[in-house]
Amino acid sequence: MSDHVKYLTTEVDGQIATVTLTRPDKRNAMSDGLIAAIEAAYSGLPPEVRVVILTGAGGHYCSGLDLSEHVDRSAEEGVYHSRNWHRVMDAIQFGGRVTVSAMTGAVIGGGLELAASTHVRIAEPSVIFQLPEGRRGIFVGGGASVRVGRILGADRMVEMMLTGRKYNAEEGLRLGLTHYSVGAGEALPLARRLAAEIAGNAPMSNYFMVQALSRINDMSRADGLFTESLCAALVQTTPDAQEGLRAFLEKRAPVFR
Repeated sequence: MSDHVKYLTTEVDGQIATVTLTRPDKRNAMSDGLIAAIEAAYSGLPPEVRVVILTGAGGHYCSGLDLSEHVDRSAEEGVYHSRNWHRVMDAIQFGGRVTVSAMTGAVIGGGLELAASTHVRIAEPSVIFQLPEGRRGIFVGGGASVRVGRILGADRMVEMMLTGRKYNAEEGLRLGLTHYSVGAGEALPLARRLAAEIAGNAPMSNYFMVQALSRINDMSRADGLFTESLCAALVQTTPDAQEGLRAFLEKRAPVFR
């Protein structure tokens, strides 16, 4: 566990944790060590943490695969390596907590795969979104074909990968790669404000929004509607749902557990 501190730091403040990637000399490039550190950071959070702010030190979010640490792998080893990335990204997306990305600088390759596994994304003007795998003679392996593909659509993602095209924060906002485009130095303050608001939601509502919506998106229309009914029925039976209704009728802010 102690080895993970050279890859990232974790600060906990009540219901909100801030995880900061700390490889500034590598533009926070993704290595096996950093992947393991991210997994350990999430799995080691106290139970009271409801929202994670994920960001990078040194002016960059994450510049993708650390090619200086790239090693030759057999096809079998390559599959296992990719599947490990998928497992960690799934833990971020579906682990039960909400993650807000505060992004600056490089959000490239594996960095974009990491960002796409988070739930709320904020980009400063310095942000560059790119999938340069075509220029490296490789292919995405950390989930981009699914997560980024769902955002952009296959047609635009093909073009993005073929050309190595870069998108800035404003372009990323229009495409859905980020949800907020803010000024320099504004990503973390907004992330903290949004994290506090999200942490104040009813926990079961947050849980079902994180767990259900992306899965419903992969279902047929009929299956999605049926799943929605199940989710709605379960959530409305919670004490927080009753509190939310009372608060609305009494014209006050709800107090969720």
